[in-house]
Amino acid sequence: MTIYFYKACDAYGCFSNFSFHEIVIDDMYWSTVEHYYQAQKFLGSKDEEIISAIHQAKTPDKAAELGRCRTLKLRHDWDTVKIEVMHKAVLTKFVTHAEIREVLLSTDNELLVENSPTDYFWGCGVDKTGKNNLGIVLMDVRDKIRNLHSSILLSPHIPYFSKK
Repeated sequence: MTIYFYKACDAYGCFSNFSFHEIVIDDMYWSTVEHYYQAQKFLGSKDEEIISAIHQAKTPDKAAELGRCRTLKLRHDWDTVKIEVMHKAVLTKFVTHAEIREVLLSTDNELLVENSPTDYFWGCGVDKTGKNNLGIVLMDVRDKIRNLHSSILLSPHIPYFSKK
């Protein structure tokens, strides 16, 4: 079975970068994964004030709009690091929030697909031929969390030290 997701208000909406699940990365609070991701496009650029504007955006839609501004120059390595940036943010989101971590783990080994009709990089596109990189990131995060959970459960207990 394939699990399709797209909008934050739909079934499996917690998989969307627009879902309101805050994250903290490098001691900085972000309202959503989308806020963090869009801001990272400009890290180290001459237009760093855009990072503050994205950070303060009231909604993930506004953060996305600001991050897609074509008059600003993206960081030089963006195409190389964008999947890594997304992975870090998505992993942080699901490690931080137990309720959505359980939703992700409940998908077992199902194929996860961002059902975006317009995005052929992160989603599957209208004709389902897109790369689905967000779905791939989510499935990798699911595996990492599952493996982390298993290793914690299998690790020996910390010995109890009594007070003297």
